[in-house]
Amino acid sequence: MAEYIRTYSGVRFYPTEPDSAGFRIEDIAHALSLICRGNGHVHSFWSVGEHCICCAKEAQARGLGNRMALACLLHDAGECYLSDIPRPFKKSLPEYREQEDRMLDLIFEKFLGSGLTEEEQQNLKKIDDDFLWYDLEILLEEPQSLPEPAVHVKPDYRVRPFEEVEREYLDLFRKLSDPGI
Repeated sequence: MAEYIRTYSGVRFYPTEPDSAGFRIEDIAHALSLICRGNGHVHSFWSVGEHCICCAKEAQARGLGNRMALACLLHDAGECYLSDIPRPFKKSLPEYREQEDRMLDLIFEKFLGSGLTEEEQQNLKKIDDDFLWYDLEILLEEPQSLPEPAVHVKPDYRVRPFEEVEREYLDLFRKLSDPGI
């Protein structure tokens, strides 16, 4: 059995020994547009890619700048190499979390030029948690005890073709990565 995964673009990627040279935004956009939130236990398909797009747009709406919006777009990028694991189970897997954190640090270094500051991590976590509230409340029909978060970009849970999500993810990445903006 191989010690690597073959990505959508054909890269041999070794998830236990990640090399940032193997990260391709096309692979990330493609895979995240096909990975379902909630480990698939949702009432309609909602991709991790769509979640990341919402988070990035929310960062922009909050005036956090392109770097923070790009971080939000990329915050689940490691899942296209390691898969998505539900939070309650992930908490019991410290080695997985270390691998995931290491992968994400490499992704941020490649696409942002550096890891996130503590303040950026807090902003990202707040936005991610705000959208998790909607996923739990709407996609999983799990009533939440906390009040509805105030967001500028409400998720639209209509099912869209993955190609449309993939294209939007790539377009947003290019826009946020453009230093002329």
